[in-house]
Amino acid sequence: MLIQRPDALLLDEPFGALDALTREQVGSDLLGLWAQERQTVLMVTHDINEAVLLADRVLVMSRRPGQISADIPVTLARPRRLSDTYSDEFGRIAQEVRAHIQPS
Repeated sequence: MLIQRPDALLLDEPFGALDALTREQVGSDLLGLWAQERQTVLMVTHDINEAVLLADRVLVMSRRPGQISADIPVTLARPRRLSDTYSDEFGRIAQEVRAHIQPS
C-alpha cells in the first residue's frame, strides 16, 4: 500500500537500475499493489517482457516524431505470475509487440 493514494501512478523506467532478481520482485510487488488498489498505472519501459507481464495494454511508440504506432491488448488472465512468461499466449503477445518496434 502507498502512504498517499494517488489516482494514477506515472512510472518512467522504474526498474531500469535494478538487477534481474530485484527487478522481478519489484514487478511482482507492483502486480500485488495493483490487485489491491486498482490504481491506474502508466509505465514507460523498453523491456518487452516487463511490459507484457505487467500491462493490460501495451502502446508502442514510433521514432521521431513520437506517435503511438500500435495499441496491443494483453489478454493474459489475472492474477499474473512470473511463470506466465513461459506461456504460449505470453510469447504471442511479446512477438506482436516486437513486430511493431521499428529497427534502429
